[in-house]
Amino acid sequence: MKKVRKAIIPAAGLGTRFLPATKAIAKEMLPIVDKPTIQFIVEEALASGIEDILIVTGKAKRPIEDHFDSNFELEHNLESKNKKELLALVEETTGINLHFVRQKRPLGLGHAVLQGKAFVGDEPFVVMLGDDIMEDKIPLTKQLINDYDKTTASTLAVMKVPHEDTSKYGIIAPDEKVGPHLYGVDHFVEKPKPEEAPSDLAIIGRYLLRPEIFTILENQEPGAGNEIQLTDAIDELNKTQRVFAHEFKGKRYDVGDKLGMLEANIEFGLKHPEIKDGLKEYLKKLSSKL
Repeated sequence: MKKVRKAIIPAAGLGTRFLPATKAIAKEMLPIVDKPTIQFIVEEALASGIEDILIVTGKAKRPIEDHFDSNFELEHNLESKNKKELLALVEETTGINLHFVRQKRPLGLGHAVLQGKAFVGDEPFVVMLGDDIMEDKIPLTKQLINDYDKTTASTLAVMKVPHEDTSKYGIIAPDEKVGPHLYGVDHFVEKPKPEEAPSDLAIIGRYLLRPEIFTILENQEPGAGNEIQLTDAIDELNKTQRVFAHEFKGKRYDVGDKLGMLEANIEFGLKHPEIKDGLKEYLKKLSSKL
């Protein structure tokens, strides 16, 4: 059995929900307090034992590459001024085994994942979406890897959502429950209307996939939104080999949404050693005026 050691992070989206901020900067570089959102994703991958990471970029995404590159001038300046803590913060984003490829046209998540075919080869791999930041004692990606070590099957992360929100997600139709958090899947539906949704278990931004998915993606017809949908390809994969769904019980921050981004900034700010006390006081004063 081959070890799961590679991850693909799609980061080619236009970020239209955050315009005008994302007109000139990558959505993935928007900060949560003082850390770009994509750094949270990379840190989860590393904490899960991932060794090689491919980031799929697009136009105006060069700042992502620069962020994870070394900055000699900045590092030298901090070192000369003995600002060791700041230097450590800068250096923690370098030395990671990162690769980059550009998705030339935004043809959907499935098409973005397909750009990683040569990078992945014949190994199992994970797909990690930057719109979802996950918190749990064991990183969600590691939870999926632990499942794979037992089943050797593709496994998706799912989470219960309000029924009226099913049209925003890929939804699974579960069959039998095969573990405390693990379901077999009968089929998948991309963004169904609430009255047509087979369950409230929505696919969230972590996937562990076997490499056979690439053959399907190469022949996949456009689906919802006239895009190559990863959910449709996984549904096809499920017809020839088992695909499981892992129900995530931790905390999910939807930072692809303006309100979700604000909530994440507040909650992470309340844990940040530099600002947590001041933020608590500010929120107390603010709440008294509402």
